[in-house]
Amino acid sequence: MDGENRIILNVGGIRYETYKATLKKIPATRLSRLTEALANYDPVLNEYFFDRHPGVFAQVLNYYRTGKLHYPTNVCGPLFEDELEFWGLDSNQVEPCCWSTYSIHRDTQATLAILDKLDIDSEKPNEEEIARMFGYEEEYLAGTLTPWQRTKPKLWALFNEPHSSLSAKVSLVVAVISVFFICVSVLSFALKTHPDLRVATLRNVTVPKDRPPAPGEDPPLEWILSKDRTDPHEAFFYVELVCNVWFTFELLARSIVTPNLVHFAKSPVNIIDFVATLSFYTDTMLQSTLAHHFDNTEILEFFSIIRILRLFKLTRHSPGLKILIHTFKASAKELTLLVFFLVLGIVVFASLVYYAERLQANPQNDFKSIPEGLWWAIVTMTTVGYGDMAPKTYMGMFVGALCALAGVLTIALPVPVIVSNFSMFYSHTQV
Repeated sequence: MDGENRIILNVGGIRYETYKATLKKIPATRLSRLTEALANYDPVLNEYFFDRHPGVFAQVLNYYRTGKLHYPTNVCGPLFEDELEFWGLDSNQVEPCCWSTYSIHRDTQATLAILDKLDIDSEKPNEEEIARMFGYEEEYLAGTLTPWQRTKPKLWALFNEPHSSLSAKVSLVVAVISVFFICVSVLSFALKTHPDLRVATLRNVTVPKDRPPAPGEDPPLEWILSKDRTDPHEAFFYVELVCNVWFTFELLARSIVTPNLVHFAKSPVNIIDFVATLSFYTDTMLQSTLAHHFDNTEILEFFSIIRILRLFKLTRHSPGLKILIHTFKASAKELTLLVFFLVLGIVVFASLVYYAERLQANPQNDFKSIPEGLWWAIVTMTTVGYGDMAPKTYMGMFVGALCALAGVLTIALPVPVIVSNFSMFYSHTQV
């Protein structure tokens, strides 16, 4: 009788023996519906043959025996999922002790999907792959490409693929020129604010005369030359003009030869490039037409700060910068949680220190209101500590100590997650 209740399963050449009642424990699965009429049943050997992974099946059979599904660490996650799907089992039944190990492959697949979008592979596309990108694959294989169809991919590779097989040296030169002008533009933007590199601007200013006005006379006025305002040296304008001529040429050329204009227009780096270049021409026009009507031209110069964002254009030439930016994107939930707890702590400790400083006589109280205490809480929780505001009473010092400790703990919590994401991105780019 015991022999009639036993069943032999041959999985990948390895024979497993169990009881029929064991396979009935989990209904609506492949093993619970075994009959001798199935094509994979061998009446001579009295066994069922399955050409599947024997290592995974050992855990599957153990699931029928114990009711607990464990993940074998010597197989890949997608393979384990495929095997479970074949046997009719739900992958969500994996035990909690194995879930962290089992779910690693999902994070890996998500990482690889992001890296595919980043286009930072060391192997650059060849001519056929680039032709396929532009939709010219059939014409390329047939050898019927028009002159423009042959030229457009080459121009695109010239500006976007410095290491492609199409004119690699020329593409590298273009990339070096682009990086050079980006660095010069940012450096010029910073240096022109230095006092030693600015020149005084002569302008006529109307001021009242020293003598008092005569009876019935309006206050007398006179014109004087003033040097109280400075402007950047004229050389900076020509440096920026040369840089922006290159940026304009590069932007127009890349927009003409791009395989997908919509994707090109939606790219954040291209948007920054367009706005920064436009700001130069706008600023130049306003300076030449409206500067004489404003005493304070700093307002006009403020809008040129957008040009500093050109540094993000370096991401086109640096895979490391791309990885860093997408690390922060992948850690958006953790960063949002960090900001939430920081804001919560800032408000709480600003309120506590305000009232703590008022519990004792304190003529040198720096905390006149809770809004002023917010600044102190920010620099304390972030461990910056400028020292412009500090508690003077014992209760205030105690609150300050708690604020600093809370800030260290709050900021330290998401750091391992961010580092882990960066390591995961970086390690996959080295494969």
